[in-house]
Amino acid sequence: MGGVVALGECMVELSLAGPGSTGADKAAIGYAGDVFNTCVYLRRLGREVSFATAVGADDPFSAAILARMGAEGIGDSLVTRVEGRVPGLYAIERDADGERRFFYWRDQAPVRQFFQIADLDGFIAAARAAELFYVSGITLAVIGEAGRAALSEILADLARHDVPVAFDPNYRARLWPSREVALAAVEAVIPHCRIVSASGPDVEALCQAPLDETARRWAAKGPLVLARAEDRQVDVHGARSVLTLPAPPAAKATDTTGAGDSFNAGFLAAWLKGAEPTVAVEAGHTLAAQVVQHIGAIIPLEAMPQRQPPGAFSGPGVSEAP
Repeated sequence: MGGVVALGECMVELSLAGPGSTGADKAAIGYAGDVFNTCVYLRRLGREVSFATAVGADDPFSAAILARMGAEGIGDSLVTRVEGRVPGLYAIERDADGERRFFYWRDQAPVRQFFQIADLDGFIAAARAAELFYVSGITLAVIGEAGRAALSEILADLARHDVPVAFDPNYRARLWPSREVALAAVEAVIPHCRIVSASGPDVEALCQAPLDETARRWAAKGPLVLARAEDRQVDVHGARSVLTLPAPPAAKATDTTGAGDSFNAGFLAAWLKGAEPTVAVEAGHTLAAQVVQHIGAIIPLEAMPQRQPPGAFSGPGVSEAP
């Protein structure tokens, strides 16, 4: 199969019309999820992408998710369809600064049983053939304890087959039975990874330790760790070195939904083309800065940035700077 293989959830996204409760009577409908968002942007930036998930079989929302995947050029051969089930739903309320509050309805989403209902032989074969496997902490949460055990074996297998794994811990406390369970799950994944992209607020809440301390500890286990501070400074931690990349100028944020997901896509698209971390981080910042200026996790194709750091990448809607 080749390309990027990712495992995650795509949900129905309701973007409330305005800040506060007065915006709840109007909403824009979209389809998003942290791993799915990264997949969309990776595809737009020229990578082949296959998204592994589970959706319903006879509802309009699942059909719309598959249609969106088709429109974006994302492969759906790893999607499992389940009769009588519907995808999860979430709503976003934004304040005047573009910061978000989320409301979820996802307990019955079929992706929670992915490892019980999917064609695992096909999934494993596709992952072994990939140029990159991508997963997040939200995926770990929704697939449950049995799913995490199965995924851990697959990640170890991918490491043996020299398939790089990229991981964003993306900690959401409400999805886990406890912080301790979440921490154990994340720590189990880290040694299998080639790239870890870690948001400061998420990691500090999860590990109850400063971001740089956790990033150093994780980097000692093998991966390149992108420590993304709240002010957008990124420290790139290797096993024996740290590269500090100052924060770029701030963009005026309308909606910060998808900022980290798009950063990851920009970075990974550049990294897969052989870009140095300095260039790859700049590529991530460039895309994220454009994303936060639009409502919703996935911006219109025509809003994709037309200029990227030299040597970063090229793809649909993107041209390299001279």
